[in-house]
Amino acid sequence: MSGITGFLGIDVGGTKVAVRVEGAGADPYRTTFRWSADGGVADDMAALARTLAEVRRHWPGPLRAAGVAMPATLDAAGRVTTWPNRPSWAGLDLAAELRAMLPGTEVACADDGDLAALAEARAAGLDDLLYLGIGTGIGGGAVVGGKLFPGSARGSFEIGHLVVDRCGARCDCGRVGCVQSRASGPAILRRAAELRDAPVEPGELREAWSRQESWAVVAVDEACAVLAAAVVGTAELLHPSAVVVGGGFGDAFPEVTALVERHARALARPGRPAPPHLPARLGGLSSLHGALHLARTLPIPAPAI
Repeated sequence: MSGITGFLGIDVGGTKVAVRVEGAGADPYRTTFRWSADGGVADDMAALARTLAEVRRHWPGPLRAAGVAMPATLDAAGRVTTWPNRPSWAGLDLAAELRAMLPGTEVACADDGDLAALAEARAAGLDDLLYLGIGTGIGGGAVVGGKLFPGSARGSFEIGHLVVDRCGARCDCGRVGCVQSRASGPAILRRAAELRDAPVEPGELREAWSRQESWAVVAVDEACAVLAAAVVGTAELLHPSAVVVGGGFGDAFPEVTALVERHARALARPGRPAPPHLPARLGGLSSLHGALHLARTLPIPAPAI
């Protein structure tokens, strides 16, 4: 097969999917689509297949490998065990589905927070880093000594499910008081609606924040305090060189990086200052770039004899 070999990155999110293909000798091609609000797994797979067919029409050659950033919990075999945002995905072997959509393409899936942490560490040139991704959920990852911690074989780095308030709100995972239940994008919107006593859309929150309206300021600040508690506790164990704050919400509200750092400094103990906090260099695309890195590092299978 002639043409330019491409590497495909797929960032599967709770509300949308971002896809990017790149390779030497051609401009990258990127597209996105949103999940339907009430679609089941069959509808989702059909939408994904349509998008990948579009990618293949635009890319002038074979797709060598695909890396997939996933927010769902996966078992050792790569099947989805649970995903609160798309409960119909339970039991889905996404890699097998993608191999059927992309014949001849190597496919691997990994946790989106882990991949984002790896991409941000490479972008920042750091060997030790803690990543927070604020979006539909709270993603996270840690790089220690240049490698992901704890490593994919031992599970993903789930900072979003640290318990920070035993009397708090119920998380999508079913437990009470997780970071995600207080600091994810939807959680911040819920808290803003409580304070405003009216529903709040993301754009309204952004506008109210820019005007420093009290209900918006308090909702965002409370979430940053929760994130700081998770950062400080994790830093006591991992001692990262820096904390990187990103994700879709972090990208839309770049001020949260400084707010989380301010709260983290207030929680620091003598002799253990909070690590510096940095905005994500890759913005809301950290997981997508991590997925591309995964695709580029997949081993080439031996030819059949």
